[in-house]
Amino acid sequence: FYTGAVARDVAPTVQAPPKDPASDLPAPAGSMTERDLAGYRVDRQAPTRARYRGLDVYGMAPSSSGGIAVGEALNILEGFRLGGGQRLGTSLHLFLETSARVFADRAAYVGDVPGVPTSTLLSQRFADSRACTIDPAKASTRPVAAGALDGSGCATVANEEKPDTENISTTHLSVVDRWGNAASYTLTIEQTGGSGITVPGRGFLLNNELTDFTAVYDPKDPNRIEPGKRPRSSMSPTIVLDRGRVKYVVGSPGGATIITTVLQVLVNRIDLGMTLPQAVAAPRASQRNVAVTPAEPAFIEQYGSLLAPFGQRLTPSGDAFTSQAEIGAAAAIEQDRRGRLTAVAEPERRGGGTALVVKPDRRR
Repeated sequence: FYTGAVARDVAPTVQAPPKDPASDLPAPAGSMTERDLAGYRVDRQAPTRARYRGLDVYGMAPSSSGGIAVGEALNILEGFRLGGGQRLGTSLHLFLETSARVFADRAAYVGDVPGVPTSTLLSQRFADSRACTIDPAKASTRPVAAGALDGSGCATVANEEKPDTENISTTHLSVVDRWGNAASYTLTIEQTGGSGITVPGRGFLLNNELTDFTAVYDPKDPNRIEPGKRPRSSMSPTIVLDRGRVKYVVGSPGGATIITTVLQVLVNRIDLGMTLPQAVAAPRASQRNVAVTPAEPAFIEQYGSLLAPFGQRLTPSGDAFTSQAEIGAAAAIEQDRRGRLTAVAEPERRGGGTALVVKPDRRR
């Protein structure tokens, strides 16, 4: 793909994008060359890892922020007692407060730059220093500051929050085979249709992932745009092991809401007593270190009164009857102790997803 005939077709397409003569949309020329493509190298990294309630949670390493963010959030929540019933309001409050801090740290430290402090951000010491900034009874004034990497006390550092420019049009697949091997696979070309450019004769679209860089240049921003650099993403393909055996596989599309979607599905299932189908279908909120939390209308209706005493303010996540009103579109699998699999997709979001077990257990 990066050399040879395909590359020889991709580069000139970028330099002179084909355009429908009837279209009045702009089609600016790019500067990508065959040499640029040939110079690309896949960065093979170990997955991120966090421990949560006795489980091993593996995720995607930078330049995606997903593995660090989900892992850090779980480490923070590890120190709190979560649950449904009378504890539900407090649990949701802690989920929102934790999410805000994770996004503050993501903005300050994570990107395709040398020396991302992955081990520090995923350490329990750092998580504890973030947890101690959370008031279990009161919402913080947001945006909150990023955590100090030395993990001393409840120390924070000043960091300017940047507008979120990630689009929600991504695809996720969760798979477990009969031998217990698992794959959690998130792929994206950014917006629906990517750049809108199809390589003639090849049948695939080119992405517009450059929009994942921070729009306003700041030399201190780890996600600043620079040559030869990967944009930061929020993709959070996640595999959870129980004593070395696959327990959960989960992921989602949704831009920056991917992180909160995966986190909420895990918390719903592990802490709040929901079955996996319930955990995926439950209404969602996505606190990304902003003053008012975007939430699905059903979340506001169902949980708004529980969160109001904490000072949590909620707003509809997008225009009704559009995909922006929906947060994420998870696909998840659970394997029980007998090796039986439960595959779950969205029942309604984005028109509903698809999940199946090839050889279902008819004895249930």
